[in-house]
Amino acid sequence: MSARPITLGLRENRAQFTLLVAVNAFVGAMVGLERSTLPLIGGEDFGLTSKAAVLSFIAAFGLAKAFTNLGAGAYATRIGRRRLLIAGWTLALPVPLMIAIAPSWGWIVAANALLGINQGLAWSMTVVMKIDLVGPRRRGFALGLNEAAGYGGVALAAAASGWLASEFAARDVLVVAAAIIAAVALVICIVFVRDTAAHVALEQSAHAAATTAIAPPMREAFPEATWRAPALRSASQAGLVNNLNDALAWGLVPLFLAVHGAGPGQIGLVAGLYPAVWGIGQIWTGHWSDGIGRKPLIVGGMLLQAAALAALALSAGAITAAAAAAVALGVGTALVYPTLIAAISDAVTPVARASIVGIYRFWRDMGYVAGALIAGVVADALGFAGAIAIVAALTAMSGLWVLFDMPGRHTPTPAADTDRPGTPARITA
Repeated sequence: MSARPITLGLRENRAQFTLLVAVNAFVGAMVGLERSTLPLIGGEDFGLTSKAAVLSFIAAFGLAKAFTNLGAGAYATRIGRRRLLIAGWTLALPVPLMIAIAPSWGWIVAANALLGINQGLAWSMTVVMKIDLVGPRRRGFALGLNEAAGYGGVALAAAASGWLASEFAARDVLVVAAAIIAAVALVICIVFVRDTAAHVALEQSAHAAATTAIAPPMREAFPEATWRAPALRSASQAGLVNNLNDALAWGLVPLFLAVHGAGPGQIGLVAGLYPAVWGIGQIWTGHWSDGIGRKPLIVGGMLLQAAALAALALSAGAITAAAAAAVALGVGTALVYPTLIAAISDAVTPVARASIVGIYRFWRDMGYVAGALIAGVVADALGFAGAIAIVAALTAMSGLWVLFDMPGRHTPTPAADTDRPGTPARITA
């Protein structure tokens, strides 16, 4: 039987694309389980009182995930996307066990570092593999579906774990659900997922005279994505600030609500609303960005996030106001999240995509580290409202950075014919 021809497109690759969407829902669920439970476990099971100490698990998660993104992007072509995806889920298996037997908070922090590696490998590879499959024409829509699945998983797991934690021990809920999710996802990836290297080669053939161009070395790609190219640097800083305020929503908001009398079920509602709106909205916003361009959605989304955080700071922990702020924050993040990755992918050649997306995701997930440190230290010094207000101001400044620095609508163009076989491909399209 002859091999099925390789083609690009969402419809043409719908089976593998749908499978990867499902896998990313599992990736998101692993994080969502912690959003309603782990900040509370820090206080209830380990007696932590410092906000910075409680949020240390987010810093460890973000640091591990950021550097894993960097390595995953650099080695995706050499090792293979599928192999890295499987490795990511293999490393998730010890996480629930470590949380279950943890004698101290340090074990929880270590487990979250391992979870960060899982997320960096698994989420990065599902993102890159979907981009590989669909080609440039419907990239925004594809990324919207990917991120919608991931954060839909976050939302469902956050809401469900919060509800279950009101009936059972929070740690038990987290451990059992995480073990099931990790095992099922690993089996799916081993048995059903296929690699996408051939799709990358096919798309690269439209960008260069030869299809054997190699990915750019990290010493060239890192400065290009970090400060040289305006489209890339503005997206990288916006990604960092977006996850900075997500770290606050993850680690500080449950404590903020709890100190004002909210129970686990109410905290789970707010913790679930934000990623639910974020997740569902991305299906529409990713598709919308294919039509009107990336920049307007990124600027508008960052400014809306800032407004939502400001409203949360003024809410005094009232559940109704906090829920409304969570919805607005979700809408703003939905405008930004898939659009940033699409903007990065637009601006680079196919063979450079994995490296550049990995660098972008490195900076984006360093936002978890910055957010945990800023939110924890400032909350200890100025209180919850002060920390939330400062993060709101940083988010507004990031939106203005994109407004004045990012180029307007960008359409990928073929690379010059000077790309030669066996040489590093040019980075930008």
